[in-house]
Amino acid sequence: MCNLYSVTKGQQAIREFTRATLDRTGNLPPLPGIFPDHAAPVVRSVAGERELTMMRWGMPSPAFVLKNRKADPGVTNIRNVKSPHWRRWLSPEHRCVVPFTSFSEYEDRAGKKVPVWFALSEARPLAVFAGIWTEWTSVRKVREGEVTADLFGFLTSDPNREVGRIHPKAMPVILSEPREIDLWLSAPWAEAGVLQRPLPDGALTIVAEGEREDGAEAAAEPVQPRLL
Repeated sequence: MCNLYSVTKGQQAIREFTRATLDRTGNLPPLPGIFPDHAAPVVRSVAGERELTMMRWGMPSPAFVLKNRKADPGVTNIRNVKSPHWRRWLSPEHRCVVPFTSFSEYEDRAGKKVPVWFALSEARPLAVFAGIWTEWTSVRKVREGEVTADLFGFLTSDPNREVGRIHPKAMPVILSEPREIDLWLSAPWAEAGVLQRPLPDGALTIVAEGEREDGAEAAAEPVQPRLL
């Protein structure tokens, strides 16, 4: 499952790609390594407009997961949308898209977990994950205490060929075209739900390996792609 991704394009590029008209992010720097429970840019619909804002990565966990726990770090990746826990957030007002330029899956190499970074091409163009969000009050970290925050996670599906060779269980649901973003943010679930599918085989390239960040410098200098 994807627990590390990057977005190294500027907020103007994000606004243009997602057609967001409101920007609440302030001065958004490149984010070469976004980890669970970190704040990250997300686009959602608010009163008919698309808003670019910051949210914490990790949706509220199901009750059975929280048994005997003092804190809930959240669920980053969502697969079983038939679960009542997730169904409440599948309507358009709780859908969002999560901009990224690359994402990482961990490959087990002799007992060591090695990050392998995927992007749509060596140039790392913008795309988005199909996400859901909610405002939630909980204890994310014991030392932080109870907080109310906007939280997000994104859907996963079966992997395509490239991701499946590294992580055979799942890959993020990726939207790369404006019409897909429009559908995800506004359509009834019967129509939007068809987007929970892997990208076609051949749509992704491995652009980096071994590092816990895929930075702006790396994105500016194409690397030799790994053959799949």
